[in-house]
Amino acid sequence: MAEERFDIYDEQLNPLGTASRTETHALGYWHRSFHCWLTRREENRRFVRFQLRQAGKDTYPGFYDITAAGHLSAGETMQDAVREIEEELGVAVRFEDLIPLGEARKEMFGDVKGVPFIDREVSDVFALVCPVPLDALKLQAEEVAAVYEADVEQMIALFESELPELVCQGVEITADGVLSKATRAVRAAEFVPREPSYYASIMRALRDCT
Repeated sequence: MAEERFDIYDEQLNPLGTASRTETHALGYWHRSFHCWLTRREENRRFVRFQLRQAGKDTYPGFYDITAAGHLSAGETMQDAVREIEEELGVAVRFEDLIPLGEARKEMFGDVKGVPFIDREVSDVFALVCPVPLDALKLQAEEVAAVYEADVEQMIALFESELPELVCQGVEITADGVLSKATRAVRAAEFVPREPSYYASIMRALRDCT
């Protein structure tokens, strides 16, 4: 199977052509990705959902992350990338349903099985108001181990070190592939490493979504 290719850019986002996923991360090319946070309102409270990455992922296995996200393959647009929500969570939406939250840049360094990688991404960030119950999600087992939900205000406190952890309710895929209710104590250090201010600012934006 041919390796996925990305459109690649310099630091000013001038196009440089395309490169394979391996080349992109080995050489640190800038590339684009799609982030979408699912949220819902319950009376005066706003909740946010986040995923637990599968243990078999090549980067940051077993870390908490954005509800649905993915790289743009070569030639794809953000409108195309909305497919990630249905692929990972089983929720079919239109691009027009998304609420833009701005753009985020990240530059991360690490290694996969001893091989160094440089991940330089420019991400368009969106929110989706989603009333679908947690137990009605259809998780992509290869990518997503579980999805949890938390009060946005408490998430802000978590990322601003005002709370050491949150006890969150969610659903996880069991060993036999069944979706089961789950409870976990969640800590800020268990999220994919980004500046805590990134997470706190996203939570504030979600809180203010209409």
